[in-house]
Amino acid sequence: MSKLKGDNTSSHRLYIMKKSVIWLLTAVMAITFGALLYFQIMYLENMVKMRESQFSEIVMRCLSSTGSYLEKRETMHFLEEDIAILESSLMDVEQNEPTLYFSNELIDSINGVLQSQSSELGLNINIGNINSNRGHLSNIQDHYRTMQQTLRQQYLYQKGLLNEVILAILRDSGNRPAKERADSTMIRSFLQNELEGSGLTMPFSFAVTNARGQMIYATRDFNSSFKMNQYAQTLFPNTGNQLKLVAQFPEKGRYIFSSVRFIIPSLIFTLILLIVFLYTIILAFRQKKLSEIKTDFIHNMTHELKTPISTISLASQMLNDPSVRKSESSLNRLSGVISDESKRLQFQVEKVLQMSVLDDSSTSLKMTDINANAVIKQVVDTFKIKVDKFGGSISCDLKAENDLINVDQMHFTNILHNLCDNAIKYRDEDKPPVLSISTKDIDGDRIQIKIKDNGIGIRKEDLKRIFEKFYRVPTGNRHDVKGFGLGLAYVKKMIEIFHGTIHVESEIGKGSTFIIRLPLVEE
Repeated sequence: MSKLKGDNTSSHRLYIMKKSVIWLLTAVMAITFGALLYFQIMYLENMVKMRESQFSEIVMRCLSSTGSYLEKRETMHFLEEDIAILESSLMDVEQNEPTLYFSNELIDSINGVLQSQSSELGLNINIGNINSNRGHLSNIQDHYRTMQQTLRQQYLYQKGLLNEVILAILRDSGNRPAKERADSTMIRSFLQNELEGSGLTMPFSFAVTNARGQMIYATRDFNSSFKMNQYAQTLFPNTGNQLKLVAQFPEKGRYIFSSVRFIIPSLIFTLILLIVFLYTIILAFRQKKLSEIKTDFIHNMTHELKTPISTISLASQMLNDPSVRKSESSLNRLSGVISDESKRLQFQVEKVLQMSVLDDSSTSLKMTDINANAVIKQVVDTFKIKVDKFGGSISCDLKAENDLINVDQMHFTNILHNLCDNAIKYRDEDKPPVLSISTKDIDGDRIQIKIKDNGIGIRKEDLKRIFEKFYRVPTGNRHDVKGFGLGLAYVKKMIEIFHGTIHVESEIGKGSTFIIRLPLVEE
């Protein structure tokens, strides 16, 4: 006995160790997959941010180029208008004082050359004959001063004309119509060329607004309510009447996605691997639990079958005793024991055979039309003896007028036997068992069968699992209730095959009620 106990303890420790190893491997793999997913998501997020930043930079640069182009076009417009006035003014100056016009840099260059020439000329005269050339040097210096003054007057006049042109541009540019200052055809053509030159070949729309945000005009596909993919650039910032160019890119998201979509497959495969791993771990734990349940089932089945077999064997040995054969009462008692234990053994074997029904969906059934009330009455008559043995009672209230159902009679009878047998097994020992079976019509096409007892009841956490295979409701410190955990699983399986439903209502200390609903045979 102690050896068996030691073996059980060592096997339990081995089980705990294996379970802890599985949990450790599960945790490590879960952390690894989680970290891998995290880094992939972070990389994807950074790639999206970088692409959006590049996209915004390219668009803003193209819009800025478009604004500069429009400013240059407006300047050219005013220069073309004022060129005639400028040319006529220059013609008047040439007629009154026919002198060449030079730039400021050229004037400084000429001034330097004249100064150097006069210096060289004075130096040569001084070396040759200073006294004789003094008059000639004075004439050269007077001519130089006259030419320098003439060039300065011409430069100041030209500068004044240019200033007038610039002031006219600043004064008159704000008065031009906005559609003339920012022509839609010109904007679309130039902006499209700039975007294509930067590698952005996608449709876009735009609008032009004033400084207060009021729309002046917009392209047909421009959506003013869609603010996410809009970019704005101020036009003509140096004038009094500023405009704003607003561009919209409806396919920006598709462009960003196309640039990072190569990461999506790796992310999907990682998720698939994570799901497969988790599913495998769940299956491993489920199979381990099922293996434990089956091991417990075998041990329990061995005990359940061993008891009647040993009793029958003992009674058979006693029958071989001559003294027993001479006593008629002893023969009757032993034959009764053998008969009872044989029935008990047969019942246990039938329980085991019921498991084949749960595992084999191709089990052949003999479906026939039967009267549910008649079968229920037979079951009640059978269980009266068992209930009377414990000082209890069983009753039936068969109110169903239409009780014709299409089921396998043997399996339907087994369903009722299992439920009534459970009511007796899980009775409250402090009071006699009371069972009741009732039927009634519901919805016109279904029959309801209700089996109620006053037993110990079922806890709420066990109600969800009582129909699972091999599951037995724990009963505290009580070990006298035996079973394989197949009865209710078999009941639920057969009810579903009969196209019906079953559920249970129970409270601790107040008993349980099993409610079965089956379809009626159409007349």
